[in-house]
Amino acid sequence: MYFKVSIRTNPATGNPDGYYRLIESYRNADGRVCHRTLLNVGFMDGIKAEELNRIQKLLNYRYMSDDRDMFRLEYEKEAPHIRKWSDELYARLVNERKIDVADAKPPPPGNGSTSGRDWQTIDMNSLRHRDVREAGDAWLCYQAIEQLGIKQFLENQVGWSADDVRLGITHIISRAAYPASELRTGRWIRENSDVCEITGFPVDKITKDRLYDISLRLYSLKEKLENHLSCRTNELFDIQDKIAIFDLTNTYFEGVKRDSKLAHFGRSKEKRSDAKLVVLALVINHCGFIKYSAILEGNVSDPSTLEAMIKELRGKTSETAKKALIVIDAGIATEDNLAKIRAAGYDYLCVSRSRLKDYEPVAGSDPVTVEDNRKRKIELQKVIPTKPVGTDVAYYMKVESQAKQKKEMSMNERFRDGFLKGLAVISGSLSKKGGIKNEDKVHERVGRLKQKYPSIHKYYQIDYSVEEQQVIEKKKKNQKKNQKQTQTTATRRIVTSMIWKLKPDTEMDARCGIYFLRTSLDNENQVLWDAYNTIREVEQTFSILKSELDMRPIFHKKDESAMAHLHLALLAYWVVNTIRFQLKKKGIHFQWNEIARIMSTQKAITTLAQNKSDEIIIIRRWSDPSENVKMIYQALKYKSAPFKKKKYVVHKSTFENFENSRFQPIDSG
Repeated sequence: MYFKVSIRTNPATGNPDGYYRLIESYRNADGRVCHRTLLNVGFMDGIKAEELNRIQKLLNYRYMSDDRDMFRLEYEKEAPHIRKWSDELYARLVNERKIDVADAKPPPPGNGSTSGRDWQTIDMNSLRHRDVREAGDAWLCYQAIEQLGIKQFLENQVGWSADDVRLGITHIISRAAYPASELRTGRWIRENSDVCEITGFPVDKITKDRLYDISLRLYSLKEKLENHLSCRTNELFDIQDKIAIFDLTNTYFEGVKRDSKLAHFGRSKEKRSDAKLVVLALVINHCGFIKYSAILEGNVSDPSTLEAMIKELRGKTSETAKKALIVIDAGIATEDNLAKIRAAGYDYLCVSRSRLKDYEPVAGSDPVTVEDNRKRKIELQKVIPTKPVGTDVAYYMKVESQAKQKKEMSMNERFRDGFLKGLAVISGSLSKKGGIKNEDKVHERVGRLKQKYPSIHKYYQIDYSVEEQQVIEKKKKNQKKNQKQTQTTATRRIVTSMIWKLKPDTEMDARCGIYFLRTSLDNENQVLWDAYNTIREVEQTFSILKSELDMRPIFHKKDESAMAHLHLALLAYWVVNTIRFQLKKKGIHFQWNEIARIMSTQKAITTLAQNKSDEIIIIRRWSDPSENVKMIYQALKYKSAPFKKKKYVVHKSTFENFENSRFQPIDSG
């Protein structure tokens, strides 16, 4: 930089005088030399040309030199008025942001600049990023856990240290954000996720054995945790448990499970007849929150589980909802179970186990048309069976759905085609050489076909033409030295032909799209229909548990470990449903997998750079949330990050010693 002078009238004296500007030379992108004004210095009374050169030299030396001691020696050689001019001009250059300096302090507020800035001069080649981890998904789950009060609950338990609480929360978050085995979960926590920085548990202490142990400890608090979460969600979201939905599902084990008292063969809903099962029973309210859960043996039948559920539900239901409506599936709705529900003081709503054949509309009851969640028309009407069904006073509602009718008619057509093709194959073998003609064998084949199509064969009548034939049978007679054959004559019944036809007065599709709801309530059709639609909540719950929270299959060998595995999935579901319930109220209907994917786009990043003073600046920050992430945070009224910034400044030698200590040399031997 240098001084440039122009002649102007000095207002102080009224005479022409020199007006000085501080100019900087630079080359533009084309290599052309250009000039720009850094400061308008003004009139400098009594300054000589030689003194201007000295001021200019001090300014350049001060700005360009990295050796502070050498500058100090040059500075002290100059006269006081030269030093004064250089200090004033340099301060103006710094305060007006005309030059970039590492040791410049932030300007005070009120000078046209923003306070709170941290100015550093860094080597751009030293800039690098490391320890980039997924953070948004874990932070979202952590805030839901805080909302549910799980952390405070665990802190109040006897024998739970601060590290136990942090590890328990870490494992619950991990199951929700990254459902996997304890081995894979440990790797995810150590290498991919920022969950430990959020919860405060030391990441270097994460092992699969610690995760196994904390799962067992969480399972030991199952009843207390379930009661706490049930009451907490009712208080948070002002829920009255007027509707309770009960259903069961099962999941299978991978392994033999020889010594297990829990695992048994049963009817698998995943068609895994080769694997032993365990049954999970759930009662949820209309908002999808769990009110009761039980882990049962794999060979337990659906109807036999209801009585225990009623007893548990009585103790866990709030006083305002002692007359809850229990919604159950047709598989559980036996006459005995319905009587037990009524004896316990509850009402019920279920699909009738048998279709009413003889019924008539209730007098004065007109059909009501409603829409399902896909805006399809459904017709509802109260009906009365002409013959009594069971001993309980029950009300029936006929449900007629055009969409269901089309679906069932299509299924009937597909099953009918399969049944008729099977009969044709059996009939064709009667006229083939070597075909199956024996009467017993033919009936066996037809029986298997009927078993495959149970809803269709009842509409068909099959007639057989049978003849008796004499056949010669050869038998071998084993002896020590030789073999002799003996011949015998036998009579066999041979099927010569088959004829099948529809039974008279049969309308296969007459009842398609029609089913009946049975209830102990004499309410309006719309109210009962809305109550029955809540059964989709339990279906959604099981879908999330099995598909999104890795409940299925189970690889654990010990029963207690298997139950702890299922319980951990239920705890993760509490977190997931707390988030999804609030988002659905805001019109956001993402599946949990999609929510976790969106939130994982927010990362935690460590940035390192070296400044002019040979110091390493270490900054830990979270990336700015994307539009979708920001939308989720705002809908939930959650914070977008646990902290704004963490900054550390260490000398380069200290940092290098620390880095070297992290990587010990490996002996090639």
